[in-house]
Amino acid sequence: MVGESSQAKAGRRRLRLGMVGGGQGAFIGAVHRLAARMDDRYELMAGAFSSTPEKSKASGAELGLPEARCYGSYAEMAQREARLKESVDVVAIVTPNHVHVPAALEFVRRGIHVICDKPLTVGMREGKKLADALAKQPDVVFVLTHNYTAYPMIRQARQMVADGLLGNLRIVQAEYAQDWLTTKLEDTGQKQAAWRNDPAQSG
Repeated sequence: MVGESSQAKAGRRRLRLGMVGGGQGAFIGAVHRLAARMDDRYELMAGAFSSTPEKSKASGAELGLPEARCYGSYAEMAQREARLKESVDVVAIVTPNHVHVPAALEFVRRGIHVICDKPLTVGMREGKKLADALAKQPDVVFVLTHNYTAYPMIRQARQMVADGLLGNLRIVQAEYAQDWLTTKLEDTGQKQAAWRNDPAQSG
């Protein structure tokens, strides 16, 4: 059959995916959705795409989701999805950093698997809360994305270290330059710059 997915050929269904964050004007949500489509293991079914209900619902409508599966908040989404017969199997959290743990807790406590963008949290106290919640839900899979580990040059560097080709390492320096933040865009109301330059939100 033309266009038949690898999942259909293998006789297994795609995982029902939910998303927290990643709505209109977001930086990374579209990248996660593209990766999910390329992987062919997920189908986006629901979301709380923004911190405002109106924008969340508008974002979901743009993505072709039914209105009933576009939620005004991640708390509402977790509560309602947990009651559905065909609820989401897993939720991708692609929000600013300070929302990662509060959102994850809502789903973990209801037995819904979570894929969380890095970093895990903005502080140790939040991390411990999540660890405690996961200990009480041993069947819940929690995944923290460290996407750069898949880059070919990173893998090569790792192998070179493992093979001893670089000798004894005394120090490693790494940078993740975001030159677009050299201008104080947060002073212009630019949302992406605002949370990244606020330690309370970015960690």
